[in-house]
Amino acid sequence: MTVGAGETLSTSGRLSHDSAGTFIGTGDFEPQMSTNLGNLDRVLEHFGARRDQIVGTTVLARGLRDHFDTVTPLHAAYCGDHRPTGTVTGVSDPALPDRLVEMGAVVRLDAGH
Repeated sequence: MTVGAGETLSTSGRLSHDSAGTFIGTGDFEPQMSTNLGNLDRVLEHFGARRDQIVGTTVLARGLRDHFDTVTPLHAAYCGDHRPTGTVTGVSDPALPDRLVEMGAVVRLDAGH
């Protein structure tokens, strides 16, 4: 879900589904994380926003200790030289059992280069 309030977008529940709604990456953290980031790009595009306008991200990961070394480089590569705030939290029981990672972001449409 994405909600806009003035120049701020808040998006949550970014999951690893393709554009047809098919779940990607059952049991495999890296494709789920990569698909989530791609889905965030589609949200940004829809609202005419860019990655450098992301001011904060939240990553909820099942088995975080096992997947932290995957989250960090993928997130860093996605953001490039831009560094939004970020929270990575481990969860034990996500709402949907096959999901290993869920993301959210706050975007300021009036920010960036």
